[in-house]
Amino acid sequence: MVATHLETVAATAIKPQSKEKSPILIERYPENTTKGVRHKLDSLLQRINERHDFHGAILVAKNNKVLYNNQIGYADFNKKTPLHEESAFQLASVSKQFTAAAIMLLNERNQIKLTDTVNAYFPDFPYADVTIENLLNHTGGLPKYFWVAEHKWQQEKAPINSEMMALLESSNVQRFFKPGRTFDYSNTGYIVLASIVEKVSGTSFSSFLKSNIFEPLEMKHSYVYSFENDSIKENQLDGYRLYRGWRHLKIRGTVNDAIVGDKNVYTTTEDLFKWTLGLNTGKLLTKASLDLMYSEGETVHGRKIPYGFGFRIDTKEKNRIYHHGRWNGFGTGLTKYLEDDLVVIVLEHTSYKAIRSLNEKIKDIVTEHFGT
Repeated sequence: MVATHLETVAATAIKPQSKEKSPILIERYPENTTKGVRHKLDSLLQRINERHDFHGAILVAKNNKVLYNNQIGYADFNKKTPLHEESAFQLASVSKQFTAAAIMLLNERNQIKLTDTVNAYFPDFPYADVTIENLLNHTGGLPKYFWVAEHKWQQEKAPINSEMMALLESSNVQRFFKPGRTFDYSNTGYIVLASIVEKVSGTSFSSFLKSNIFEPLEMKHSYVYSFENDSIKENQLDGYRLYRGWRHLKIRGTVNDAIVGDKNVYTTTEDLFKWTLGLNTGKLLTKASLDLMYSEGETVHGRKIPYGFGFRIDTKEKNRIYHHGRWNGFGTGLTKYLEDDLVVIVLEHTSYKAIRSLNEKIKDIVTEHFGT
């Protein structure tokens, strides 16, 4: 049900000299103005739950006001407990924008420069001349850490970031290309970025996000989770896969699941909206930083690439900033349609594979049945 009141979210300044001290207001459309569109979106949720095994949550906001926030399906299939507003989903690769924002915060504080190389912070890093900017827009050419972990890691417990950085140094795995040559989506780049955040801040990546992003925006149900190292939180969801068309099996953790920075942020739909609202209204970063995050990257040869810092950039429609994620049963999407001032958030945990088309269906429904 859509509320009719304003929710005040305290979001104090990150830096003493900067940012607005006023709170973020999460504003919601009155129910009588959204009845038609809510009916259509409820029907869509029901259909994809029944036909395509969608168990998840959707939030839609227009002009920075929430017009729809609902969930359908189970949180736990054995206990038959339903999803609710505080159910926390793993964001998978949508987590990368939090890593990018952490880097931009350090950049604004003059603790790092985007032109710095990784070797400035990790002298033994075996891939020379890779800059922080290369990591942010996936032009670093680094090998895939999934492969390195699966083939080179010898211990039983999954490696954390510091152990993976050491493994990259010792494993003698070749890079794909010299930095800046081309775009190649890289999870490795974002675990290196998270490691730089830890090195520079002197605290864990989890603690940095909590103190500098989650707490200022009162994202009370958001956190970083490292498999085998952190305790399971209340309302934290597992990912599932459908077995033989009827049975849902939990997807267990792997050797790659203790790593953070490329994935492993958990949150709710409303917290994720607080994040995008805070980011886009200057509560966390300057406009100059946000513009960099939302701008296409570029190779050393001047070729544009469809990725900024933690966000994919739609080069066809020229009006969409987004990211999708898939990992261990979780399917996620955060999309901002700039020209329509429309935000669509989709979080799911049963291996649903059609996040992109679902986004478009939601956009079409809102465009057709809800005025500006």
